[in-house]
Amino acid sequence: MEQEKKIRVAITHGDTNGIGYELILKALEDMTILELFTPIIYGSPKVAAYHAKALGIEAQFSIINEASEAQDNRLNILNCFGEDEVKVDLGEPTDISASAAKRALDKAIEDYRQGLFDVLVTAPVNRSTIESFNGHCDYLQRQLDSQTQGISLLVNEDVRVGLVTNNVAIKDIAEAITKQKIVEKAQLMHQALRRDLRLSNPRIAVMSLNPRCGEDGALGEEEQEIISPAIEELAAQGIQAFGPYAADNFFGRGDYLRFDGVLAMYHDQGLTPFKTIDPFSGVRFTSGLPIVRTAPAQGPCFAQAGRNQADATSMRNAIYLAIDVWRNRQTYDEPLQNPLPKLYHEKRDESEKVRFRSAPGKKGAQEGEEPKE
Repeated sequence: MEQEKKIRVAITHGDTNGIGYELILKALEDMTILELFTPIIYGSPKVAAYHAKALGIEAQFSIINEASEAQDNRLNILNCFGEDEVKVDLGEPTDISASAAKRALDKAIEDYRQGLFDVLVTAPVNRSTIESFNGHCDYLQRQLDSQTQGISLLVNEDVRVGLVTNNVAIKDIAEAITKQKIVEKAQLMHQALRRDLRLSNPRIAVMSLNPRCGEDGALGEEEQEIISPAIEELAAQGIQAFGPYAADNFFGRGDYLRFDGVLAMYHDQGLTPFKTIDPFSGVRFTSGLPIVRTAPAQGPCFAQAGRNQADATSMRNAIYLAIDVWRNRQTYDEPLQNPLPKLYHEKRDESEKVRFRSAPGKKGAQEGEEPKE
């Protein structure tokens, strides 16, 4: 019997002056994890060795130049820089470290187009130092020319959070929130919960924008004019969306435990409680795109770089979640690839009896004749 091929997990090294390599090295330090998948680290062998030495971590790499050379049960590192040197200044965001992060990501995207790996896990980057980069979700969507829109979800064992607006200044949030945007984000979240996380009938809580849900317009009218109508439209589509809920009571009383997903209006409304509930194990997951992409729910943390202080639980969970999502998509999509042929045809004339036909290419019932058992 042919052995099942291991899932290939591409891992980009992120900002080389941050904690990216520390997260990767610690997550893969126990070699038994390689029984589950084959890792391909997109980065620099020299920079990886520098970080390993600084952290006192023993790591043996198989250096490869192409993803097709990756070996099972080995820590494969794909050299994205050839003979080029990448200067490391631990704890300092620089143009060089930002360029190194983008170069590894671009190489991974190029290899994904060729089908050389299955899922992508990205180590943290410093968004502000990378030109024309507004986050991995937006960048992947543009680079892959995806016709579908992506949504980033924050996932841990207790809560799954999506955002209506992301990377928007506080002063611009109210203007950026529309009924259509809430509906679209909730639809994407609903599909992600069903297809990627295999929750058959997910319940989604929608947050309010204003304190105390606007108090009937006294503190703002967005709840009455935008958010509630969006929830009504979602309900009409068969999506179990509820709210709006005031975030302080909702998270403070643990109401989030009664829902499968939470749709927050803006960054801090969703991420502050998410990281308070569990600061170390959370995962950022991009859904809605062809590629499965996850990441640890933390930044490059330059102040911790090289100090052996980073907790790699989130990176390990990001790898596990990427594998789970990939498998879930296979099982979810498989029945839809070869749908059963129609068993009957309904005429517009309602007095006409339903006529059965046989499946194409098979002998059996003739038109107008009931099929035999």
